[in-house]
Amino acid sequence: MALRLGFHGGAGTVTGSKHLLSLADTSILVDCGLFQGLKELRLRNWSPPTFNPRRVSAVVLTHAHIDHSGYIPRLIREGFRGPVFCTPATRDLAGILLLDAARLQEEDAAHANRKGYSKHRPALPLFDERDAVLALRHFETVPFEHWVDRGPFRFRFLPAGHILGSAFIEIEAREGSVHTGTVFSGDLGRCDAPLHADPAPLPACDTLVLEATYGDREHDHSPLGDQLLNAVQPVLQRRGVVLVPAFAVARAQIVALELRKLMDSGRLPEVPIDVDSPMAADVTDVYSRYAGAEDLDAIRRQGTLFPRQIRFRDTPQESKALNDLPGPRIIISASGMLAGGRVLHHLSRLAGDRKNQILLVGFQAAGTRGRALQEGAKSIRLHGMDVPVAAEVVTLHGFSAHADADELAGWALSGPERPKTTFLVHAEPGAAREFARDLEARDLHPVVPWLGSEYEFIPSSRRWRQV
Repeated sequence: MALRLGFHGGAGTVTGSKHLLSLADTSILVDCGLFQGLKELRLRNWSPPTFNPRRVSAVVLTHAHIDHSGYIPRLIREGFRGPVFCTPATRDLAGILLLDAARLQEEDAAHANRKGYSKHRPALPLFDERDAVLALRHFETVPFEHWVDRGPFRFRFLPAGHILGSAFIEIEAREGSVHTGTVFSGDLGRCDAPLHADPAPLPACDTLVLEATYGDREHDHSPLGDQLLNAVQPVLQRRGVVLVPAFAVARAQIVALELRKLMDSGRLPEVPIDVDSPMAADVTDVYSRYAGAEDLDAIRRQGTLFPRQIRFRDTPQESKALNDLPGPRIIISASGMLAGGRVLHHLSRLAGDRKNQILLVGFQAAGTRGRALQEGAKSIRLHGMDVPVAAEVVTLHGFSAHADADELAGWALSGPERPKTTFLVHAEPGAAREFARDLEARDLHPVVPWLGSEYEFIPSSRRWRQV
């Protein structure tokens, strides 16, 4: 049986990453994420997998974000019994994120049952806390650069620089005398980013499966502090509240650090910074535990990730107390795409006042409230009601933890030789097509797979044909 590669998620969309590499009787699933955003995508989470989970030998996880890890509890429900390999920090972060995702699923189902707006009777969570705890028992940690043998495959994790513990994965397939190298980028980070190591260079490989989230644009490369200063200073001067929807992993921490630097230097006035996300507090503890193990200079310099005068709002009561506290003030709260969480309560309270600002600092997937605001929505649906939007909406692209088009192409060319095939994944269709044109000109042989497509490796040409 020839080497095969199937794209069961993260193809034609930025979510639901699942790439299945199979040879003989061994199959490795690279990432196992939830579909997010558009309803038609989210409904795919409820459909049976387009592959047999019982025949998957192992899951190999690039990082802990839910669009890469969040389907693991459901995969186990569907019959998967193998190990989930990842780096130690990814295991620690996944422990937080999967349990939080389970709680949100349970809360959403309970709310739907109370309000009676679900078509299902009763509404059920996709997975619950018990499923998440069971999933975490399958995790096995592997240090960076350590090779693991799994049947005809061997693989290793190399630093990707996206979030703490994130990796790209080099997989070698051995079939007789033929050895084939495939690299899965996962989400590729950026060089010189706060808190994270730079991505390692690309090793020699026949095939590169490359994310293209920002394949159609370049980020703002001006200093992060300057970007923040220009955005928030006018709001604080008019005594407004800046609401920052931020992912609890990495983004909340980096934004808070950069704000404190501005205030400590006197470039911004001293105003309260509230991090209203229990998960962000837990994630901060994980980052602090890995000081010295990864490039966490901020922790090593000051002994803690967060300096003084940043307050965590852990309990519901502390969160609600923010309702009565006036501006000028900065509130950082999850989730980053406004898909759920405490940030929605702040949004419903703050969106209608033009002196306030909603500051978007991360990618906003199609179908999310964040994307709607980014595209100029005059009202937003929250808790069954349409809330008018008068607040200023600003997007800062420089805080992205994803490499942009030039950075992605540069990394793809950083190895000792060009890959013979570059599959473009984890991108919306327009971005993937535009990036493919760019990579074609650079002799990187791009292919844009669609959801459910499968390819077979041809050893004589060391390329792939669709099956």
